[in-house]
Amino acid sequence: MGAVLIGLVVLAWFDRAVVTPQRGSANRSAEQTTAQDLARYHGKAFDVARVVDGDTLDITAPDGASTTTRVRLLGLDAPETHAPDDRPAHFAMEAAAFARGQLSGRRVNLYLEEDGRTRGHYGRLLAYVALPDGTVLNEVLIAEGYAYADLRFRHGFYHKYRQLEGSARALGKGLWAEATREDLPAWLQRMRPALLAD
Repeated sequence: MGAVLIGLVVLAWFDRAVVTPQRGSANRSAEQTTAQDLARYHGKAFDVARVVDGDTLDITAPDGASTTTRVRLLGLDAPETHAPDDRPAHFAMEAAAFARGQLSGRRVNLYLEEDGRTRGHYGRLLAYVALPDGTVLNEVLIAEGYAYADLRFRHGFYHKYRQLEGSARALGKGLWAEATREDLPAWLQRMRPALLAD
C-alpha cells in the first residue's frame, strides 16, 4: 500500500513538473509573439504590397518565411470573394474593389490592440489600418456598407463598429441596399436571427 501511495505522489509531482511548464511555455510563446508584433508593427508605417480582398492585405514587411506580412483588418468582416461554393458572396467584388482603391500604392500605418491578441486565424496580423490622411479604413468599410461589424470577437471599438454598421444599414449603404437574409454570412445569421428577417 505504501508503494502505491509513493507511486501516486511521484506521478503527481511528475505531472506538475512536466505538464505545467509546457502550458506555461505556450502562454509565454503567445505573449512573446504579441510583444514582438507590438514592437514591430504597432504605430508603424508600411507600404501596401497587395490587396487580397475587402478585409485582407499584404504589407512589405517580412513575416517568418514570407517576404510580406498578411494583415486582417480588425473588427470587421467583408463579404468573401471566394465563398465555399466558389461564387463571390453578396457585394464581395465591390468591397474588394473599394479596398483596392483605398490601399493600392499607399503607405499605411498599422495599429494593434495593445492588450489583446495580435494574430488571428491562419496567423494573420490583426490591425486597424490608417490611411495617409489619418482615416481608419476599418471604420470607412463598415460605415459605407462594404463590411459587417464582426460580432464574434471583442476589441477596443466593438460598440463603435456596431453603431457604424447600424447607421449604414439604416441608410441602405453599400451591401445593405439590397441585402437579403440569405446574403448575410452564416455567423451573422446565427448571432442575429432577426436581422433582415421578413
